[in-house]
This record gives sequence, C-alpha cells and structure tokens, in this order.
Amino acid sequence: MHVLDGVRERIDRGSVPLVALATYALALVAWVVLVERWLPMPATGVEAGLRMSDPGAPEALALANGPSGVGLYLLMWAVMMVAMMYPATVPLFRLYNGTVRGATTAERTARLGAFMGTYAFVWGLTGIVPLAVNRVVPVATVADERGTVLLGGALLVVAVYQLSAAKRRCLEYCRSPLGFLTEQYRPGVRGAVQLSGRFSVFCIGCCWALMGLMVVVGSMNLLWMAGITVVMSLERVVSWGDRLATATGLVAGVVGAGLLVMGGLPLAG
Repeated sequence: MHVLDGVRERIDRGSVPLVALATYALALVAWVVLVERWLPMPATGVEAGLRMSDPGAPEALALANGPSGVGLYLLMWAVMMVAMMYPATVPLFRLYNGTVRGATTAERTARLGAFMGTYAFVWGLTGIVPLAVNRVVPVATVADERGTVLLGGALLVVAVYQLSAAKRRCLEYCRSPLGFLTEQYRPGVRGAVQLSGRFSVFCIGCCWALMGLMVVVGSMNLLWMAGITVVMSLERVVSWGDRLATATGLVAGVVGAGLLVMGGLPLAG
C-alpha cells in the first residue's frame, strides 16, 4: 500500500490535531515576539524620527550595521514568516504528518520537524530580497519623497501578479497539496527536507507579490502584516480562495492606479 493511502481518512477522523495545535502555537509565539519587540536589533544607524514600522526602516538599520545587522534582520524576517505563513500551512503539515504515522515517535518527530523547519528556513531566506532592494533603492528615502507613487506602483505589481496564470498555478498547489505530496514524496529526514523545500518554492510563487508589498509599507508594520496574513490564509484554505485572489488583484489595481494619479504620475498620454 502506498504510504499516502488513507491520509485523508486519518485526518478526517481528527487523528492528528496536535500538528495543527503546535503550528498555531508556533505562529502565536511568533506574533507575540513581533508585537512585543522581543527580537534584538542594532541600536544605531536609523535616521532621527524614523520608526521601525516605517517603510524601509528595518532594512536601512540592518544595512547600516553590517553583517550583524543583516543577521538580526534575517532572524526577524524568519520569525515574521512563521507568524504569517504557518497558519495557512496547517493543512500541508497535517497531510505530511499523515504520511509518517507508521514511523516511531522519534523518527516521526524528526521528519515533521525537518519538514516544518525547512519551510520556515526557505521563507526566511527570502529576507535577502528586501535587503538587496534597499541596497540599490533606499526605500525609506523614496517613501518619504514619493510615498504615494511608491505604494501605487507596488499595488499595481500585486494586481498584475494576482491576476496572472503563474499565481493561479502556484495557488492551486498551495490549496490542494495532496497531489504534490503524492508525486514528490520521499522517505526519511532528508526526503522531508527536499519535499518541503520544493513545496516552499510554489508557496513563495503564490505569495511573493503580497510579501513584496510588506517591503513598501514597512516590513515591521503590524497592521499591514496582519491584513496580508488574513488575505494569504483565506486564499489557501477557504473554498472561495481563488476568487478572493482575483478580487484582491482587481482592488489592488484600482487603488494602485488611483494612487499613481494622485501622486502626479500620468498613466497615459
């Protein structure tokens, strides 16, 4: 019998609630850490009056403090990814746990830990992107001078990608991960790492535009973080998630175009 046979039945019987509880608990801890500002950050290098929740502020602070600043920023970003992405990934973690039910407790824990840890690690590495962007274009300065245009342009990028075929393909994998697990499953801890790494690519493909918006509005802006988390989670777990993705793209396009006009950037002529 294939190792994935009966996974759905096990989950439907509620045989693996601890995986969901542990995932939500980790996400909750990550949110508390972010809200309470428990993560260490360098204390020098930020312009006077610039708050951590302002666009480009954490990135500017990290880059101003060299390797130590970059390392602390990536730690912050990884915690943020756990807070934002873990709740929507509970179905995937439960499905994977169903594939290792026949293993010993130690082996099951190791493989599930490797699977969940790899997912967080890969998402944590995406923090390199906002740092690279800020190295080339100082977002804090641009936001201060042309914040309306910057936000409008970012929303148009979100709109274009939300309505694209690539978004639909990646979202389909994220909404229905059983097929991916069936096709790509590999045994052992190494297999868990490989499987999670491959799935993370589709997950990033699904959410990168919305995550990129965080760089523009402020990567430590908790209100935007919460709103984007809700959208990404609903896209992946509710029956009308695909329609929500389309609606989000349309709204982002309208608002983005409006902001560009307000900011004095002509869209035609």
